[in-house]
Amino acid sequence: MTVQEDILIASANFPKPAENTFHTLLDSVVFRVGLLAALRSRFKNGQIIGVMLTASHNPSDDNGVKLVDPMGEMLEASWEAHATKLANAPSDEDLVAVYEKLVKDQNLKDVKPHVVFARDTRASGPRLVAALTAALDATDTEYTDYKLLTTPQLHYITRCLNTQGTPYDYGVPTEEGYYEKTAAAFKKAMQGRKSSGGVTVDCANGVGGPKLRELVKYLPSSSEGGLEIRIVNDDVLSPERLNSQCGADFVKTGQRAPPSSQAKPLARCASLDGDADRIVFYFMDADNNFRLLDGDRIATLAASFIGDLSRSAGLGEKLKVGVVQTAYANGASTDYIASYLRLPIICTNTGVKHLHHAATKFDVGVYFEANGHGTVIFSDLALKRIGKYEPKSPAQSESLETLRALTQLINQTVGDALSDLLLVEVILAHKGWGPKEWDNTYTDLPNRLVRVEVVDRNIFKAVDAERKLESPPGIQQHIDALVGKYKNGRSFARASGTEDAMRVYAEAATRGEADDLASKVAGLVKQAGS
Repeated sequence: MTVQEDILIASANFPKPAENTFHTLLDSVVFRVGLLAALRSRFKNGQIIGVMLTASHNPSDDNGVKLVDPMGEMLEASWEAHATKLANAPSDEDLVAVYEKLVKDQNLKDVKPHVVFARDTRASGPRLVAALTAALDATDTEYTDYKLLTTPQLHYITRCLNTQGTPYDYGVPTEEGYYEKTAAAFKKAMQGRKSSGGVTVDCANGVGGPKLRELVKYLPSSSEGGLEIRIVNDDVLSPERLNSQCGADFVKTGQRAPPSSQAKPLARCASLDGDADRIVFYFMDADNNFRLLDGDRIATLAASFIGDLSRSAGLGEKLKVGVVQTAYANGASTDYIASYLRLPIICTNTGVKHLHHAATKFDVGVYFEANGHGTVIFSDLALKRIGKYEPKSPAQSESLETLRALTQLINQTVGDALSDLLLVEVILAHKGWGPKEWDNTYTDLPNRLVRVEVVDRNIFKAVDAERKLESPPGIQQHIDALVGKYKNGRSFARASGTEDAMRVYAEAATRGEADDLASKVAGLVKQAGS
C-alpha cells in the first residue's frame, strides 16, 4: 500500500473536525500533527523532530501538542500554516490531499522521517500517544517514545540527537545525560560558594515533581556546598490535582503563594508549571506580605550577573549582552535595565517564539516573559570566545570558569524551570543575596491587566511590538491622551489569540492610578469593539 492509503486507513479511526466532541477533539489533531512531524523531518533531510504532549499550565482535563525542531527550538513559524491546514481538513480524502500538496509544494525528498516524543502526566496522554503513533506508523516514520518527560527535557534530547558527532554536540541524548550535564555545570558554577538556606519548590503536581527529585540525586547536598531543595505539590498519581491551587500560573495570576507552601518569612520559594518550562519565585516579607519575583526579575538578575562576569573575565568588550522583553514587562524593570545595567533592550511581540528569535541578535541574549518562561542564548561566536579566551589573572580565570559553567547549566533550547531554578540559585549564592536583596533591586510600578470582551477582536490591529493600535482609527490617540494624565502612566491593548476579547494592560505611579487608567482604557476598547 502507498503512504496515502495508509493515512486514509489510519485516519478513519479518528473523528473528523466536524464530528469532534470536547473529549475527542485532540485525537484527530494529534494524529495530524504526527503527519506534520513526519513531513517536517523529511523537509529537514531526515533529522529528528520532537513532539511533546502537554497543556503546560492549563487544567488537567486539557491537553495539547508542541513540535520541536532539530536544534531544540520551537517549530519554525512558517510551518504553523501547514499545521492549521492539516488540522482543519474536513475529511480523510481532504487530509490526504493536503498532505500530498505539502509534499509537492515543499519538494520533499523520499527520506525516512525520524521523530521522538514524550508526554506529561495528564490522564489523556496515553490515548493521544496512540493517535500520534498511528500517524507515524502510517508514514513509515522511525520513532522513539521517551514516556514521561518535562517539555525542556524533550527539547534537550532532540537537540542532542541531532548534534551527536558534530562540533555542536549538545550532550548525551538521554534523561540521565540531562541530569548529569545540569548537575556538573551547577557544581562548577557555584565555585565553592554556599547557598543561604534552602528553597521550597512547588511542582504544580506535574511532571516536574518526579524529575526534580531525580535531578536532586545528582546535585551536591547542602553539606557538600550544594543546595537544599524542599519539594511540595508533586502528586502525579492524582491527575486532577495538576495545576490546581498551585503552580507558576496560580502564583503569578493570584499574586499569592500556594496554600501548601507554608513558607516562613524571607524563605525562598519557587513554583513550576505543569510541564516545567516556566518558573516564578516569591517570598513572604517580614510583615508577612507576599512578594513576587517573576520573569522580569529573573531576566534582570541573569543579565546583571552575566554582564558582570563578562567584564570581570576580560570579555566585556567582546560580548554584547542584551535583554528581550514584551510590552507586558513592568516599566520599572525596563528602566532598571536601560538606566542602571546600561544594557540594550529589544521589545518584541508577545510569545516565546518572538523573544527567542530576537535574543539571537545578541552575543548573549536574555529573555523571560513575565510569566517566568525564558532562557539565555549564547551565540556560536560568544561560545567560541568564552571557550578560547586566555585569562590574564586569577580573578579573570575564576569569572571565566563560572561563565563557561553557565553556558552548560542553562538550557539554551527553551525555557527550562529546572535549569532556571539552579541558575538563580547560583547567582544568589555568588552575590550573597536572599530574596529580599533581590527584590530591592527596583520597585515594580503598580499595574493592572483587564480582559474586555468585544464583538470581533480582528478589528484591532497592533503595531510597535503590540504597544500601539493602528486600528480602529483614532483609538490610539485617545489612549495616549489618557496615559498622559497619569504619573509614570503606560497602557496598551492587544487582542487575545484564542477568543473575541482584548487584554488591556496599564501601569502608573500608584495602585489607584493604575486601576483607574486600566478601567478607562478598557472603556475605550469596549466602546470601539461594540
